[in-house]
Amino acid sequence: MSTLPGQNRGRGHDRASRSDASHSDARRGGVSRGGASRGGASGARRAGSDRPGSAASRRGRAAVGGRTDTDRRCRELSQNNLRGTEAAQQFLTAVRPDPNGLCLEVGAGEGILTIRLATLFSEVIAYEIDENLAGRLAARVADRTNVTVLLTDFLAARQPRQPFQVIGNAPFSLTSPIIDWCLRASRMTAATLITQREYARKRTGGYGRWTQLTVSTWPQVSWRLVGTIPRTDFRPVPRVDAAILRLERRTEPLISPARQAAYRRLVQAGFSGLGGSVRASLRRSYPADQVASACASAGLDRRAVVAYVSPDQWIQIFRMLDAQSGQQSGPVARAGRPRRASPAAHRPGSGDRSVAG
Repeated sequence: MSTLPGQNRGRGHDRASRSDASHSDARRGGVSRGGASRGGASGARRAGSDRPGSAASRRGRAAVGGRTDTDRRCRELSQNNLRGTEAAQQFLTAVRPDPNGLCLEVGAGEGILTIRLATLFSEVIAYEIDENLAGRLAARVADRTNVTVLLTDFLAARQPRQPFQVIGNAPFSLTSPIIDWCLRASRMTAATLITQREYARKRTGGYGRWTQLTVSTWPQVSWRLVGTIPRTDFRPVPRVDAAILRLERRTEPLISPARQAAYRRLVQAGFSGLGGSVRASLRRSYPADQVASACASAGLDRRAVVAYVSPDQWIQIFRMLDAQSGQQSGPVARAGRPRRASPAAHRPGSGDRSVAG
């Protein structure tokens, strides 16, 4: 059953209520970015109100480059929709089906993934912010009793009260906030998303370098690049190729929950950019002899640069420092040297916060 704001939601509403994917959020809408609203029916209408077949639409098709109004509206909303079933099937091979589970689909579009996800999960809640696409999707899945369509901003949703997966073709300009939402959602078991290839490679060490976000969340979440999709498999065609990024929450974290805040402090100290090498950066906050011993145990050269230290090596450094300091792994004050002020808050996705719900 598909639902849109203002329609009778019937059993679909009951299912969504049980999983706490808030319908009040759907009615409330989202914030405006880049001149186009991400959430709510009124925002979708502002992004493009011409209907296919209208005079305005025909004028749009005659525009330079042959782009239709739909193409331009997709670009305004940073949407690049999969064109064919082959690319959709390639993406779905990276998804772990759960016949008894819940799937939240972000960027559902016209439903090229939705109708297939409905066969892999017990329930699918599909989020789409474009009014025209959401209408077509609702018609396409009208006979699917386990699908609910919401015309709203995924980022405004509350996490369900039950475990769930996040799956979909994320708008490229919103990849980072969508990833942050997933990381903060404590009941998210996995996220399988289409992103820019460059983004996925940066987050998964594809260039031999690692980002602070990946390293900070590694004890709880694994990051993997599991495939690539050529840009020609999308409409409108983006400027870059895409990748399939999979995040999976570990059933057993690599560091105990009680010590994860201390681990993040260590990573933050290492990525401070001070001192050049990881050893020099950490020596500003931890005893030099302990830092040297911990880095050696992780197999690091004394000149190793922070960005080239893998997440597993960071965890080994932390374990050594934690053991040597008797579980006092926070930064230690050093006589005669002023301490730098710590940032007011951890990076999004660090695990300190949870999505409301």
